[in-house]
Amino acid sequence: MSVIDEPLYPIAVLIDELKNEDIQLRLNSILRLSTIARALGEERTRKELIPFLSENNDDDDEVLLAMAKELGVFIPYVGGVEHARVLLPPLEGLCSVEETCVREKAVESLCRIGSQMRESDLVESFIPLVKRLAAGEWFTARVSSCGLFHIAYPSAPEPLKNELRTIYSQLCQDDMPMVRRAAATNLGKFAATIEQPHLKTDIMSMFETLTQDDQDSVRLLAVEDCAALGKLLEPKDCVAQILPVIVNFAQDKSWRVRYMVANQLYELCEAVGPEATRTDLVPAYVRLLRDNEAEVRIAAAGKVTKFCRILSPELAIQHILPCVKELALDSSQHVRSALASVIMGMAPILGKDATIEQLLPVFLSLLKDEFPDVRLNIISKLDQVNQVIGIDLLSQSLLPAIVELAEDRHWRVRLAIIEYIPLLGSQLGVSFFDDKLGALCMQWLKDKVYSIRDAAANNVKRLAEEFGPTWAMEHIIPQVLDMINDPHYLYRMTIIHAISLLAPVMGSEITCSKLLPIIIAASKDRVPNVKFNVAKVLQSVIPIVEQSVVENTIRPCLVELSEDPDADVRFFANQALQATK
Repeated sequence: MSVIDEPLYPIAVLIDELKNEDIQLRLNSILRLSTIARALGEERTRKELIPFLSENNDDDDEVLLAMAKELGVFIPYVGGVEHARVLLPPLEGLCSVEETCVREKAVESLCRIGSQMRESDLVESFIPLVKRLAAGEWFTARVSSCGLFHIAYPSAPEPLKNELRTIYSQLCQDDMPMVRRAAATNLGKFAATIEQPHLKTDIMSMFETLTQDDQDSVRLLAVEDCAALGKLLEPKDCVAQILPVIVNFAQDKSWRVRYMVANQLYELCEAVGPEATRTDLVPAYVRLLRDNEAEVRIAAAGKVTKFCRILSPELAIQHILPCVKELALDSSQHVRSALASVIMGMAPILGKDATIEQLLPVFLSLLKDEFPDVRLNIISKLDQVNQVIGIDLLSQSLLPAIVELAEDRHWRVRLAIIEYIPLLGSQLGVSFFDDKLGALCMQWLKDKVYSIRDAAANNVKRLAEEFGPTWAMEHIIPQVLDMINDPHYLYRMTIIHAISLLAPVMGSEITCSKLLPIIIAASKDRVPNVKFNVAKVLQSVIPIVEQSVVENTIRPCLVELSEDPDADVRFFANQALQATK
């Protein structure tokens, strides 16, 4: 190729690859756009590359998506913000394609470019683009336009602002539900840029139109607008205009809309303020907690603690607690599970007496639920109740249920109990722990599920840290060491793992006198898996003990293991020997 043709080479490669039948080559060339733009220089990028891309918007969706993403960061390659407008035509074309993710990425890139453009360019290029899309024949263009108004509006002169508000109002009444949905989705962002007088008139008029839409998919998006608009309006306007809409939505004929209200309830309460929440939203929330549809009850149950925080304890006990008791016996396990995940948080809100009298029976009922996730959600939040009712009452009422769950048939429930045991131990104290829970901790080391055995070994270590080496020497070490002779090699491996975790906690003296002899004896085990785990443990013990012990006890054992017939045993023994040097 001649020297004269050299500058043309990058664009030639790009055009060739963009026309290639292989999608991967086309995609690679799009992903290299920035490199090619740098090679071409700013002027040729504006005059050759961008026009070429504008004509190339009927490619595979994956290629178009990559193009939409690349163009969003292309301002430096076309000569900076003064030339940013040249990027608008290819993105405008991508805003009308059929594939949703391509359109969304194109809108995102347009917003990024628009937010950096000069005000004069916005008025001359960006706002006309928004108007063209909003008047597009295909609904796809109109959908995309909805996401651009909040960028175009602040820079527009007053007559154009009026026009943009009128156009958005028409989009809220479009024939296509997809356009109305896009208008509802973006209303909050658009409203945030609009002056207060127009907010109360034009925007609230659009909002009212969307709230009365015959499509539930549009109305449910208007629920989100309630919270967004509520933050922009004065408190009195919010109560007058937003609150009635929320109350109506909570009784909407479509369960999806009611679900959305239940899901967004806390944000809606923040929008209308505490006073309106107590008087108007409590009855609406009670209806949602007793809704016919399980999905609505799930969403409402998950917000019960957050909602109660806004109310006084008396109101929560009077109105919400009866519903909570009903939900604890709900026919849907998912409703009970959602309730169990948050109900513990109600204890600090209601106070000690109400928790003992009203909530404790509900906790016990959920702890004995047939569905493991319900039990799991209660166990993981027990500490919140302990802070309120104290350890004596907790141990009397909930501990029998915890002991029962320690032998639950679902291993994840047993795992949750194990992870909670050290915390429980620290709260109950040593003597109570020894009486009730000590035997359980040893029992878990022989569980059939590996995750339980592994957690049990960590649990033993955490208890030794909590109660100290002296307690561990009396209550844990003898029982752990007795298990090393178990006929099943998997249980012997668990004990070796437990010893490796206990050694740093117990210190050098106990490790040398009690733990090390057991590990050395286990190096003679007939199962290779046990032996190479012994090698790993010996390696971890080296930093804890004195050098003389390493030379006289550990090293000879590892030398013997390094000559074992099994390749894995030799590998780990040699690895450990390196650490002794």
